[in-house]
Amino acid sequence: MNLYDRIPNNVNLAEDKKLQRALEKWLPNYLDWWQEMGPDGFQTKDVYLRTAISVEPDGWANFDFVKMPDYRWGIFLKPAEAGATIGFGDNLGQPAYQEVPGEFRNSLRRIIVTQGDTEPASVEQQRELGKTCPSLYDLRNLFQVNVEEGRHLWAMVYLLHRYFGRDGRDEADALLERRSGNPDKPRILEAFNQPCDDWLNFFCFTMFTDRDGKYQLSALAESGFEPLARTCQFMLTEEAHHMFVGDTGINRVVKRTAQLMKEGDVRELGGIPLDIIQRHVNFWFSYSLDLFGGEISSNAADFFAAGLKGRYKEQDQYEDHVVADQTFTMTVVENGQLSERDVPMRNALNQVLRTEYVKDCEKGLARWNKTLAEEGCSERIYLPNSRFHRHLGEYAGHQFDVEGNPISAEEFERRKPEWLPSMEDREYVRSLMKPVTEPGKIANWIAPPATGIKGKPFEFEYVRL
Repeated sequence: MNLYDRIPNNVNLAEDKKLQRALEKWLPNYLDWWQEMGPDGFQTKDVYLRTAISVEPDGWANFDFVKMPDYRWGIFLKPAEAGATIGFGDNLGQPAYQEVPGEFRNSLRRIIVTQGDTEPASVEQQRELGKTCPSLYDLRNLFQVNVEEGRHLWAMVYLLHRYFGRDGRDEADALLERRSGNPDKPRILEAFNQPCDDWLNFFCFTMFTDRDGKYQLSALAESGFEPLARTCQFMLTEEAHHMFVGDTGINRVVKRTAQLMKEGDVRELGGIPLDIIQRHVNFWFSYSLDLFGGEISSNAADFFAAGLKGRYKEQDQYEDHVVADQTFTMTVVENGQLSERDVPMRNALNQVLRTEYVKDCEKGLARWNKTLAEEGCSERIYLPNSRFHRHLGEYAGHQFDVEGNPISAEEFERRKPEWLPSMEDREYVRSLMKPVTEPGKIANWIAPPATGIKGKPFEFEYVRL
């Protein structure tokens, strides 16, 4: 582990001078992007951040104050295991790929570029959020998410530079040129072009969109291309914190709303009504579902066959790792009606992964609804049907209500304010976003966390302003 190289790494970067020079040339461009598009107004502040000092269980989380531009970004892969083999697909049991197989080059590059593009996009979406933080604890968590997204970008850029030559270097440069929401150079996936300009959006994003990241990374963590698998295995350790921020963040908003409901009108008391929270859940959950790709996908079949991208917990949850003859029954739209269709399992793997994701999201909602019950509220938060508000796949171009029933485009437009955040909703939530930066204090619309960071109390000065 070369921690104090210009680019900290555990991949013996110093032994590959050509690669080292290429990445050191990319580094100042990355830092320029961070200064331009990273958290605005806080680059010189000391933040209590978690930093990897090794990839071992006791070393990946070292806590100390650091200025974000000085964060130890770098390239950390889980240590290689001798005798690694391909765990699924047509080449099951063959030695894992250590270099990019020529016939899969374009597919692998596409996977890595798409994953890499999401990392800087979320930093860009959240650039202004620090200015309206509800507490120093939340401000620190935002910055922790941001710097780790930056490190995840480094992970993908290393793979592009190391394994894809000039094409990879060009793709790595392009990752710094696209911008979230830019009409001329948008980010690749639509969820990463949506505005994330208040903390309710941020918590929903980290709950739902980062959770998609968990499932994508988990599917890639068992890839037969071993450098990608080892990269994603380490990234998953950091991704867990991002989902924690979203899950507990919404839970704290729900708790505070429930408390205010007992006192009177939530709006008059400066809280976020449950119906507004529900509409934000509907919005981010539905957009995040699209990130898995089409329900029926030849790409998913090809990636699995090649051993590049498996299912969630492929080795732990499944016995058949070839699935050449299995089918999957899914609901599709035919002649304007819902019907069942049996699809070859390999072509349905995006939907298999999405199904696991939905079950995981439901666990989060169970926690929020438990909070509502504990506060004496009968109201509940729910997930909309997976067909609702979809822009990609089998249900794109069709309209459904939140229960998944087909409806006309006219009815959807008429009822849209019931189901998705309106401009009035967004303006109301933004009106509550006043910064609270005194240690131990918190905004009125959210409850304090149950515990602080790394044994520190909530009152700790997590960001030195």
